[in-house]
Amino acid sequence: ACFDTAFHATMPAAARTYALPEAWRARWGLQRYGFHGLSHSWSARRGPVVAGVEGRRTVVCHLGSGASLCAVLDGRSVDTTMGFTPLEGLVMGTRSGTVDPGLVLWLLEHTPLTAAEVEDGLTRRSGLAGLSGTDGDLRAVLAGIQRGDERARLALDVMLHRLVREIGAMAASLGGLDLLVFTAGIGERAPLVRAEVAARLGHLGVAIDPAANDDATGDADLSAPGAAARTVVVTAREDLEIARQVRDRLT
Repeated sequence: ACFDTAFHATMPAAARTYALPEAWRARWGLQRYGFHGLSHSWSARRGPVVAGVEGRRTVVCHLGSGASLCAVLDGRSVDTTMGFTPLEGLVMGTRSGTVDPGLVLWLLEHTPLTAAEVEDGLTRRSGLAGLSGTDGDLRAVLAGIQRGDERARLALDVMLHRLVREIGAMAASLGGLDLLVFTAGIGERAPLVRAEVAARLGHLGVAIDPAANDDATGDADLSAPGAAARTVVVTAREDLEIARQVRDRLT
């Protein structure tokens, strides 16, 4: 079995530990496990090849219906945005991402919502879907923006705000940024998102070539000439990562 959390087993204690009572952590294994490990592992190796650089300090952006970031230092995961469950972190298609836990407690104490209803709301009716009134597909959100829908505009702005903020956090965990990798459905096929993110990360040395960004298909280097941090798109290939891990175990 190839576990989607395994790549994050190298995270240091400071990154994986929740500030919870020790008895809870010991009894129930409460810690940050992270997810999308197969995608992050593949992209962290493939990204430097596409960029033609070493990429010691790499942030991988797995952006799809589910979304997470991973800070990769010398090929090892040292931080990520998902935690005990895939609900933590970025704003996703239908998932809220990180919210104040006190908000959840308030809902359970002061509203008629049951725990099951809160879970359903956070997991299946939040994120881009909850903000925009669409099904959560980014294409529907972008179409709404074209029609002048303010809810769709807010949905994209909230998603981008959280995404840029968390990329900065991952870069902080790495002590800098050499390589930014976009992968998965949105990462590979939404040049607008890539352009918006790059425009807000100039302080980290990120700069992309607009034509390369618009024309990118498959694996592609988007970096502007002279950019201090390189930016690439990598096609998600969890299947090849699984095959590699199986092969390594058998040889």
